[in-house]
Amino acid sequence: MKRGIKYMIWIGFIILLLSLLLKIYHDTNYFKVKTLMITSDQIQENQSISILHLTDLHNKQFDEQNQRLLNKIKSLQTDIIVITGDVIDRDTEQMDDVLSFIEKVAAFNPDTYYVTGNHEWGNPLREKFFEGILKSGVHYLDNKNAAIEINNVLFQLAGIGDSSTGHSDMEAALRGLDDRYFTILLAHAPEVIVNHYPQKVDLTLSGHTHGGQIRLPFIGAVIAPGQGLFPEYDQGLFQINEQQQLYIDSGLGTSTLDIRLFNQSQMTLITVKGENG
Repeated sequence: MKRGIKYMIWIGFIILLLSLLLKIYHDTNYFKVKTLMITSDQIQENQSISILHLTDLHNKQFDEQNQRLLNKIKSLQTDIIVITGDVIDRDTEQMDDVLSFIEKVAAFNPDTYYVTGNHEWGNPLREKFFEGILKSGVHYLDNKNAAIEINNVLFQLAGIGDSSTGHSDMEAALRGLDDRYFTILLAHAPEVIVNHYPQKVDLTLSGHTHGGQIRLPFIGAVIAPGQGLFPEYDQGLFQINEQQQLYIDSGLGTSTLDIRLFNQSQMTLITVKGENG
């Protein structure tokens, strides 16, 4: 009888282990498209814009030359594409594939905007990468802003360089912005924005946390850079105050350990829709 119980326990353990390994493989190597709806009274009620948010690729390859990811990005046909840093890892040596990926994304949509993350600045070959970015066709938005009109909707897009490595200049990024228009800030690391959230900004899009990479059911992220254990700002939409929101995407790639668990790789399709003021 005891041998039978032990046998059943071992069978249960093996099934659980195999299930976890399959879950890790799936969450790490198969991405999803998350959808998010934001409303604003700074946009007319019958108007909207669509934004595809990519972050923290870390040179991850979904099929050869990232074809599976590229196919999905192209099929979504969003109004703009934003990339909030860590396209490469700090130890990436081969830049050709990731720069080719960026070029293809920009070819799909000329309204593609990019800001840096900490891994770009930490990579010894960063100058080569930045040269490639400037030639890729994306709009390099570190500490800059742009007024954009799409579908008769005028809005503003600002970006800061990575704050965690000291490359952000919020004053420069927001200089000349008009408070009357909906304003989106691209910022790789989210925690600085929470501590100092500029009034001109309506929505901040960030990454950096990877959603913890490993999450526990009912608990959430185990650890996130800059926030330590069980971080408050791990992933998802946060209401900073009555007007301002912060969205942290858990991203596509991994760093340190090539593992995601209960935290599938993702990019986010965001729709900003007008509402009555």
